[in-house]
Amino acid sequence: MTNKFRDRQAAGKMLAKRLTAYANRQDLLVLGLPRGGVPVAFEIAKSLNAPLDICLVRKLGVPDHEELAMGAIASGGVRVLNYDVVNSLGIDRQTIDEVAAKELQELQRRDRAYRGDKLPPKIKNRTVILVDDGIATGSTISAAIAIVQQQQPQYLIVAVPVAPPITCEQLQAEVDEVVCLVTPEPFYAIGLWYEDFSQTTDTEVRNLLARQSVMNTNAGMGV
Repeated sequence: MTNKFRDRQAAGKMLAKRLTAYANRQDLLVLGLPRGGVPVAFEIAKSLNAPLDICLVRKLGVPDHEELAMGAIASGGVRVLNYDVVNSLGIDRQTIDEVAAKELQELQRRDRAYRGDKLPPKIKNRTVILVDDGIATGSTISAAIAIVQQQQPQYLIVAVPVAPPITCEQLQAEVDEVVCLVTPEPFYAIGLWYEDFSQTTDTEVRNLLARQSVMNTNAGMGV
């Protein structure tokens, strides 16, 4: 496929068609990476009739080049570093710690903003589909995988619309299944593969989580 995705919703619907084997499973849980992964995950959860929640991860951007990830952090003290970037740019431990401390504050803010007093879902022994709107270096999704794997899912799937082929190959060793619609080479950037890649807001994330929660409640399904 060489055409771009219209937007995150369209990409989510296309991914859902590749995941129909998991529809209506009692043990299924869809986790979106805020913010951009949540609209994609919402379409998957809606199509598969599954609960939707979030997996909170923050990219550690290189100072003055924030789009370049030198690693990522997730809840529970998980930290994943991209040593290729760290070593090639000579980034010291203090710089990494300073960026991580700042991102931890944002991670905690988002947890309160999106989840409020609601407890995170139980993951142990469940089939989990981990969703983002795309993968570049793989640092962020690797941190997300680490936090989910700590909680012992039965089966873990990473589902993304677009990622570099080498990254998809590497992820195969970390999870049970990788579903990626487009693996362009050269890759450049996630946003290039969308016609509309406007930023997802906190309000959109909250609204999508609330909408899917209502649908699940109406279907008699908990998280």
